[in-house]
Amino acid sequence: MKACGVIVEYNPFHNGHVYHIQESQKAADADCMIAVMSGNFLQRGEPAIIDKFHRTKAALSAGIDIVLELPYAYAVQSSDLFTKGSVQTLNEIGVSSICFGSESGDVSHFKKGFERFVDNENTFRKTLKEALGQGLSFPEASRMAYQEIGLAASEMDLSRPNNILGFGYVKTILENNLPIEPLTIKRTNSNYHDQNYTGTVASATSIRKELLADKSITPDLAKTMPAGTTQQLDEYKQSSGIWHDWELYFPILQYRVKTMTTGEIAMISGVDEGLEHRIKRTANEAISFVDWMGQIKTKRYTWTRLQRIFVHLLTNTKKNDLIFARKNPTVPFVRLLGMTAKGQSFLNVQKKRMEVPLISNLNRTSSSLLYLEEKADNAYYSVLATGKQKAFHDQELNPPIITQM
Repeated sequence: MKACGVIVEYNPFHNGHVYHIQESQKAADADCMIAVMSGNFLQRGEPAIIDKFHRTKAALSAGIDIVLELPYAYAVQSSDLFTKGSVQTLNEIGVSSICFGSESGDVSHFKKGFERFVDNENTFRKTLKEALGQGLSFPEASRMAYQEIGLAASEMDLSRPNNILGFGYVKTILENNLPIEPLTIKRTNSNYHDQNYTGTVASATSIRKELLADKSITPDLAKTMPAGTTQQLDEYKQSSGIWHDWELYFPILQYRVKTMTTGEIAMISGVDEGLEHRIKRTANEAISFVDWMGQIKTKRYTWTRLQRIFVHLLTNTKKNDLIFARKNPTVPFVRLLGMTAKGQSFLNVQKKRMEVPLISNLNRTSSSLLYLEEKADNAYYSVLATGKQKAFHDQELNPPIITQM
C-alpha cells in the first residue's frame, strides 16, 4: 500500500484542506493518506480552537486515513524544528511521498532552491548573522539572507509561510537522503493569514476569527467547512463549554510570571537577550493577553515568536527540555491519534518495520519528550472546569480513534 504524507494543523479542518488531501492523493497516486498534525498547541504559538482528538475525528471523516501527533518539542517551534519533526515522523511511518501547498505548485523550484542554498550556505549564514545583529527579527533577517543568495524570486518567495515550510520539508528530505518524494500543489483562493472570508473556501485564520466573535457557527461559515468539522466544533463546545483562544489563558500566564523570578523566566525556551526583564515588568501592567503582547512586541520580537514563548511559559518548558529534539536526527517515537480501517491495514504491515516505538497513549514509553506532551495537555485543559479537565485527560489513556471510513 502506497502512502502519501501531509503536514497539518487543521485549526479547524476546512474545505481548503479537503482540496489539499484530494489533490495530494492524485499527485502521489497514493492508496493511503497520512497526516502528521500538531497537538493542542500550534506552530505559531497558539492554543488550537478545539483539542487534537476532535480535530482528528474531523480529519478522519474527510479523507485522511491515519493521524499522527507531531510532538510538542517540534510543534511549537520555528520552521527548522517544525519541518524536521514532521518529515522525520512521516519517514518513520513509511510514507512514499509528502505533498504540501505552495504558491507556485512546482516542486522543481524547491529542489533547485535547495541546491542554491547548499552552494551558498556560508553566505546565507553570514548575512543572517549580520541582519540579526542589526536588530531585525529572525523572519526578516532570513528573508534578507535568502535574497542575498538569489532565493527571492516570485516562484520561491520565502516570505510566504507555505513556501517557507515547503522549503523546510524539501531541505529535510534532501539533506538526510530520505526515501521520500517531495510533491507540491498550488494553493487555491484564500491566503494563509486572510482575516475575512467569502464563498466556500476560507483560511483557518478567518474561520477562527468568526467563530470566536460570534460564539457560534453561522450558516455562511458552515459552508466553508465539511459537516464533520462543524459536528466536532459543536461537540467540543457542548462538552467543554469553550472554544480555546489566548485570552482564556491570560490569568494563568499573568499569575505564573508574577510568581516567577527573572532568573526562572530566563530559563524558559525562547527567552533570550534579557527579554525576561521585559516580560516580568509588563506582567503587572497588562490587562489582557493582546495588551500584554502589544507591550512586549518590538521590531526584533515578532508576535509569533512571543506567542511561542508564552506557550513555553504556560507549559514550563525550559531550554534544556528541548536539547534532545535539536540534537537527535530523528523523532524518539510516533504517536498515533486515530485511523480508518484502511489506515489500520497499512499500520499492521508498517509497524513491523519501524525503528522507533509506535504509541497510542502516554503510558507506553519513557521518552523525556513524552513528559512534555503531558505538561502541554495539562496546560491546554487547565481553562476547563475541574470535572471536565479529568474527562479530557482520560482521552490520553485510551486507545486511538478508529473509524470505518
